[in-house]
Formats: sequence, C-alpha cells, structure tokens
Amino acid sequence: MSAKYRQTFLILFTLLSALTLAGCRFGPQTAEDFVNRGIVRDNRGNQEDGAIADFTRAIKLNPKYVEAYFYRGVAKEKKGDLDGAMVDFTKYIELNPNLAIAYHNRGWAKKAKGDLDGAIADYSKAIELNPKFAVAYTNRGEAKKAKGDLAGADKDFAQAAKLGLR
Repeated sequence: MSAKYRQTFLILFTLLSALTLAGCRFGPQTAEDFVNRGIVRDNRGNQEDGAIADFTRAIKLNPKYVEAYFYRGVAKEKKGDLDGAMVDFTKYIELNPNLAIAYHNRGWAKKAKGDLDGAIADYSKAIELNPKFAVAYTNRGEAKKAKGDLAGADKDFAQAAKLGLR
C-alpha cells in the first residue's frame, strides 16, 4: 500500500473507530428508522417477512407510532395474512380514525375474507372521509355486486367513473 493510501486508510479507520467508541451505531435505532427500512423492504417485493419484522420492532419501540401499524397491515395483506392485516388496520383506526385509506384497506381484507357487509361499511367510511376516493367506490361497488345489490353497485361504479377511474 502506498504512503498516500495508507494515510487515507488510517484517517478513515481512526474516524470509524472514534464513532464506534462514541456509541454511534449503524442501522436503524428509532421507530421511524425501522418503519423506513420496512417500507423499503416491502417495496422491493418478496421481503414481506423482513418488512413485518421492522414494523413490529418500530411498534415495540413506540406503540403509538400509527404508521407502523398501517404499513405492517399492508405487508401482512400482501403476504395473505388477512386476519393480521385487519388487526393492524383496526389498531391504526383506533389511534387515527380520520384516514380513509386505513378503512379502505381493512374493507379490502374483509371482502377477501367474505365479510361483504363489513367491507361495505369500511368502504362507506372511507368515502365519508374522502368523497373523491374513486377506488373506494369501485371496491364498494364490487362488494355490493357480490351481495346482489346491482343497482347500488352500478351507482358506485358510475361515481368512480365520474371521479376519473376507468
């Protein structure tokens, strides 16, 4: 190793040692750090287990960090754990009852489990909170159609189209 590179190496090694001795750690430390890493893992695909572990760690660090419940619910939904997803969306709703997407996602899980009335109720709440939520109209229409309420389904599909969803 040349003297020039040796000096650079020694400076970097000294800096890294100082940071380590000072208690600096590399990797997630806060609930927000774990949620951010979980989101990255979840978005990469096929890393739901790692994402769920990160969201769970965030919740352990801060049980009132509502976004951790939401994103863990999304990851569980992707993995097919609909019951777990509904639990997380319900907890999110308890902590922050004003977000339409949480009701929508819980409604989707309920519909997938065959609870059409529960799904319609959640989609309706999502629409109440955000009347321009076109996907909620479509999904509520699908649930109504599955129940045999074709007139109600058509009305929801028309509203979704009016809002720009094709």
